[in-house]
Amino acid sequence: PCAELAGGGILPLIPGMRGSVSRQAAFLSSLGSWRPWLAPGNGRVLGYLLAPDRPALTPWSARVPSSRRSGPSLITTPIFYVNATPHIGHLYSAVLADALYRSRILRGHEVKFATGTDEHGLKIQQAADATAEAPLEFCSRVSKEFRMLFQQSLVSYTDYIRTTEERHKNAVQHFWCVLREKGYLYQGTYEGWYSVPDETFLSDSQVVERKDSDGNIIKVSLESGHKVEWTKEKNYVFRLSKFRPMLLDWLKENPHAIYPEKFYHIVVHWLQEEIPDLSVSRQRNRLKWGIPVPGDSTQTIYVWLDALVNYLTVAGYPKDHNHLWPRVHHIVGKDILKFHAIYWPAFLMAAGLQLPKQICVHSHWTVNGRKMSKSLGNVVDPMQRFSVYTADGFRYFLLRQGVPETDCDYYDDKVLKVLNAELADALGGLLNRCTGTRMNPEQIYSYFSNHCFPKIPHVGNSSRATTEDYKMIQLVEQLPLEVEHCFEKFQIYKALEAISFCIRLTNGFFQRHAPWKLDQKSTEDCCWLDTILHVTLECLRIYGTLLQPVIPTIADRLLSRLAVGPQERNWRQLNFLAKYHDNICLFEGRKLGPDTGLLFNRLERTDKTQSKDQGNWKTKKMQHILK
Repeated sequence: PCAELAGGGILPLIPGMRGSVSRQAAFLSSLGSWRPWLAPGNGRVLGYLLAPDRPALTPWSARVPSSRRSGPSLITTPIFYVNATPHIGHLYSAVLADALYRSRILRGHEVKFATGTDEHGLKIQQAADATAEAPLEFCSRVSKEFRMLFQQSLVSYTDYIRTTEERHKNAVQHFWCVLREKGYLYQGTYEGWYSVPDETFLSDSQVVERKDSDGNIIKVSLESGHKVEWTKEKNYVFRLSKFRPMLLDWLKENPHAIYPEKFYHIVVHWLQEEIPDLSVSRQRNRLKWGIPVPGDSTQTIYVWLDALVNYLTVAGYPKDHNHLWPRVHHIVGKDILKFHAIYWPAFLMAAGLQLPKQICVHSHWTVNGRKMSKSLGNVVDPMQRFSVYTADGFRYFLLRQGVPETDCDYYDDKVLKVLNAELADALGGLLNRCTGTRMNPEQIYSYFSNHCFPKIPHVGNSSRATTEDYKMIQLVEQLPLEVEHCFEKFQIYKALEAISFCIRLTNGFFQRHAPWKLDQKSTEDCCWLDTILHVTLECLRIYGTLLQPVIPTIADRLLSRLAVGPQERNWRQLNFLAKYHDNICLFEGRKLGPDTGLLFNRLERTDKTQSKDQGNWKTKKMQHILK
């Protein structure tokens, strides 16, 4: 029997394939176009080969990373203000950047990754006074907490910058002198509103009246809600207003310079109105804790100008920055978008430097639908959560549930459900099923049979593969490119969604063929059992490789269990189901690595009556029951 394919042409249907003629034809058409497989010599049609509709993709082993053509690049987090201890908002910025960095390293790119702490400003000066510490002592203590958080959360930065370092002071003062020499700084008098918590000057339109906790009318920042104070002082002013047309031109010519697109449009909207010149220094008698203005001991450089130059400092400015700049990707929270998308590009333009390649913006985390606040007592301590969920588990949750375009809500019940379903049950359960001694008594990377699972879908004497199996193979083959695309579009949550979907398909494949029911005394059944295990192990190898940027410790344990060596874990070594494609599989027949126990322990609530906003959990080891 034959069926007409979408787009014309006919294809002999596969005897024994499940489904009606129309369903079979629809499935085969969905895979792409088919061409006849001709016998050498007489040209007799032996079968049909899949020719995908999309243009052929360059094999991973032949692809040349763009960094090898254009040089190394730099990924940065914002440097974190040390006025308070770190929380999940800081961690989210860091793990987003870390996952992007690790992903590019695995794809063969040359990349640097910088993070650090912002340690100057009036707010730091006041916080140090409140704890009776010297400012540098206070900064060193809190900066150490950030370092510890990043170490515990496996953030693999290559440079950690503190704005109190001498190299940074030199870079900032040099940058200041360049702005001054080019005529973009002038002395003036600033009179207006200033927010100490935000370390920013505000216009009347950016301030509103509100009542404080005692019922008094106060002025607060419209954007942050922080109290503002009226300030009048002589200082240096940057000619920001001159750069509005150039900023608009830059955004018009580079529509992906700010991503996601939502934030690009926000910045364009801001620039539709005139922007005032920006005060870039404070009187030294008001702010001593900062970098002095070169040649003027009465002034301290504005903390945001100081902080933003850190990106140049880690690139090697002012002498050795050209090997990295401007191939820079900034990862920032939406609350500091204006500083990075308006002030920073304008400063760079004024200094005659190129602008960063991209500013990637993420939204915030709320807790049970409310903004995180010390006064509400709902600030989530990442270190405490690591003791419950592990660092890998917490990283996975943040990157799986965090959507850069919108604020995301945190509560412990959600963490528990995600980690149990996707890491403990789906991924860990699948690994246990195919490496357990009952299914795999020889503890080897099983052999693949082309007779049991032929490349051309048909059912002969020994083929047992189904339509669903071929669809799964196709999706897993496409998965690395899908994951790369999602990472490059700053949509790591979508990459994890795609991986999770394929893991569910592979569990379905294993369940559908029920290898525990096969007769291990039958040669045919043993051949099919080995093939089922091989396909499952190959899928797990792909998932483990792709998950390394997100859950590095769990991925390492998974790949070690599959006996995948350290040099076999990058994108170029993927080569999924080599035997299926008539190539040599390097893993076939290898002895599996040691069994170190459950990949991820299931989590159980301590109090079955807890609501979603009561996050008191404990871990409990639960053995997976193998059929």
